[in-house]
Amino acid sequence: MRKLCIILLIIFFAPQTCLGAFFSKKPENAVDTSKGYVGTLPDLTKEHQPSETSVSTPIFDKTKEFNSANEIKPVPRDNPAFVNIILKQDKLSPYVADLQEFIEMLEQIYDSIESEENVQRFAARVYFLNKNAEYFRDKYSDKPESSYISYEKILEVSAHAKSVSELRTEAEKYKPYLAYTGTGAIYNINNINQQLDYLKTEVEDLINVLKETK
Repeated sequence: MRKLCIILLIIFFAPQTCLGAFFSKKPENAVDTSKGYVGTLPDLTKEHQPSETSVSTPIFDKTKEFNSANEIKPVPRDNPAFVNIILKQDKLSPYVADLQEFIEMLEQIYDSIESEENVQRFAARVYFLNKNAEYFRDKYSDKPESSYISYEKILEVSAHAKSVSELRTEAEKYKPYLAYTGTGAIYNINNINQQLDYLKTEVEDLINVLKETK
């Protein structure tokens, strides 16, 4: 009896097991998605070839060494343009440089006298010369340059120019009220022109002195 019960149980459960096995059986061509894609990938190397790395080449065949003795050109010391412009052999001393600035001022006063420029413009040019002469005097008064002829001449001509300028200004101011006799004769046009001629000669001589000073 016991064996019969066991046989019946086996027969009862056997169809369910077979049926489960039938439905649970995987097709031969089925893909197991739990392990990712397992198919065949196309061969991309047939359609796409790797690009070749381009190597840039220098324009020159070789790089020259900067410190190469064969590549350094000698200094053209025989070329006057190089010597005078590039090297500037002897730079002006501060004193000579100051003298050069007076040349233009003096030339303007010379031209003012030559062209008979009006009193106001002449006085303005002389005033500018005097101010520069005062600075020049204070700058070199306690230095060896104060004994130079150029130093003394600048102060002398500057003082003379100032006196002539004051004479012209006063004559312009007082001539309606003064007779050109006695004390008023100093403002006579002939006297003023004579003083201007003296000053013009002094200015010209001083310009030549300054241009020759090196």
